[in-house]
Amino acid sequence: MKKLILTSMALIAIMACEKKETTNANSSADSTAVAADTTVTMTDSTAVAPTTDQSRSELTDQDKKFADAAAQGGMAEVMLGELASSNGTNASVRSLGAMMVKDHGKANEELKGWASAAGYTLPSAVNAEQQKTYDELKAKKGAEFDRMFAEVMVNDHKKVLAAFKKESTDGSEASLRSFATKTVPTLEHHLMESEKTRSAVK
Repeated sequence: MKKLILTSMALIAIMACEKKETTNANSSADSTAVAADTTVTMTDSTAVAPTTDQSRSELTDQDKKFADAAAQGGMAEVMLGELASSNGTNASVRSLGAMMVKDHGKANEELKGWASAAGYTLPSAVNAEQQKTYDELKAKKGAEFDRMFAEVMVNDHKKVLAAFKKESTDGSEASLRSFATKTVPTLEHHLMESEKTRSAVK
C-alpha cells in the first residue's frame, strides 16, 4: 500500500513538471510571436513615405527657386504659345506656338505632380515681367508679331535651359533633379526650333 502511494505521488510530480514545461514552451512561443509581430510593425513603419513636413524641409533654396521659376516659365510659355497659334501669320510661328502649348503643358503637369507629392506650393500665376511680355506681344500684329514671338522664344529658352541644367547637376531633391534632367533635351529642341523660326521671320 505504501509502495502504491509513493508511485502515485511520483506520477503526480512528473505530470506537474510536464505541465510546467508545456506552459513555459507556450509562453516562449507567444513571446516569439509577439516579437515577430513587433518586427513586422517596425518594418512597415520604416517603409512609410516621409511626411509632407519632412519633404518640405528637405528642399533647399536652390530647389525652391528653381521650382518657382520653372512653374512660372512653363505657364508663360503656354500662354505665349496659345497666342502664337492663333495670332501668328507665319506657319513656323504657329507651329512653334503649338509645340510650346503641348510640351510645356505636359511639363507643367509633371511639376504639379512633384509639388503635390512634396507638399510644396507652386506659384499660381506668371510674374509681372512675363505678364508684361504677354501683353506687349498680344498688341502686335502680322510680321511684327511673328518677329517678337520668335525673339522672345529664343531669349526665354536660353535662360530656361541654363536653369534646368543647373538644377539637374546641383539640385538637392532627387525627384526635382530628375524632372530637370529629363526636361533638358526638350528645351534644347525648343531653343533650336526657336532659332530656326527667328531666322525664318527676319
